[in-house]
Amino acid sequence: MNDMVKASKGSRSKSRSILRKSPRQRGLSPITREFQEFQEGDKVNIIIDSSVHKGAPDIRFQGKTGTVVGSRGRAFVLEVRDGDKYKTVVARPEHLRKAA
Repeated sequence: MNDMVKASKGSRSKSRSILRKSPRQRGLSPITREFQEFQEGDKVNIIIDSSVHKGAPDIRFQGKTGTVVGSRGRAFVLEVRDGDKYKTVVARPEHLRKAA
């Protein structure tokens, strides 16, 4: 009889420390973040809001900066450099901040 359990391979696996909020940031974030607007060509930082699961990009893009190339529904399409390639990332505005 095999008592081993197969490891979960969900989209948030191995992300405990990366997506952890500090105690002061706990809970839902301000609703105004959901209504942010970005124009094509804007530079944005991807900062995943762990309290909102919907529309979050893959964890490998956490902390990366991309360029807005369009919109798709309420989400934005970004072009993000990953090594020597450019990848397309679709993310909702809750997970994006305008880059300085």
